[in-house]
Amino acid sequence: MEFKSTEHQHIRYNPLKDEWVLVSPHRCLRPWSGQTEAAPEDQPPDPNNPLRAGALRSSGKRNPDYTSTYVFPNDFPALLEDVPEPPEPEHPLFQSAPAKGTCRVMCFHPDSTMTIPLMKVEEIEEVIDEWINQLNELGQRYTWVQIFENKGAIMGCSNPHPHCQIWASSFLPNEPRIKDRCQSEYYAKYGNSLLVDYLKQELKLKERIVLKNSEWVAIVPYWAVWPYETMLLPLNGAPQRLTDLNPAQKKGLAEIMKQLNTKYDNLFECSFPYSMGWHG
Repeated sequence: MEFKSTEHQHIRYNPLKDEWVLVSPHRCLRPWSGQTEAAPEDQPPDPNNPLRAGALRSSGKRNPDYTSTYVFPNDFPALLEDVPEPPEPEHPLFQSAPAKGTCRVMCFHPDSTMTIPLMKVEEIEEVIDEWINQLNELGQRYTWVQIFENKGAIMGCSNPHPHCQIWASSFLPNEPRIKDRCQSEYYAKYGNSLLVDYLKQELKLKERIVLKNSEWVAIVPYWAVWPYETMLLPLNGAPQRLTDLNPAQKKGLAEIMKQLNTKYDNLFECSFPYSMGWHG
């Protein structure tokens, strides 16, 4: 029997994380008897929404009447800057280490009903500009700055207002730590960037490309784990992080973010929930 990747089980290697992923396409043939959801009814904006412009938050602080992006310290942060440090471990199997940092909330837009697919390209560019500002500022003081958005209640988002989180930490979290090591090892072995080489192959194969413009491409990674997982990669100049983007790359990123999220919404006929994060 001839092997067909779309029919027969196999494992695929993820070179970014040095791990193998089980792929079992034949399981898609099993009957579906699971739950389906009707589209939720539109709800009026919550007048007590703490992220809206001018709102009084639980901390007692009031948001300004912002008209674009707005960043403020998270009132319930996972990381604090001034905390006691754990003692030295008494046994190698019970280790702990200091973890310090800061957490911020960034509102994308003053309108609580807005999402990235509904925003203008220029408004998304303003979001990208503020991401860059935050990376530049916090990157001076912290080992890692993680920008991420959880959208939708099913993804654990506690507020539908368009916003993301910015966590800056004194340590390198597991995922970027592993990806950094794997990319460094690839560069040492082959003399090229892992993601640049990978993108060249994907552009040649044209099997997993979802969207492409003059500056960016959205692809389903060969090693994808999540349903409908996509990865955004730059096409030109190989910028290493968001702070390296030139004006054309920022505009192209805003355009492809809007287009990709619009396609998710249209495919599922709802405001599609997701988790989005940036690694640089």
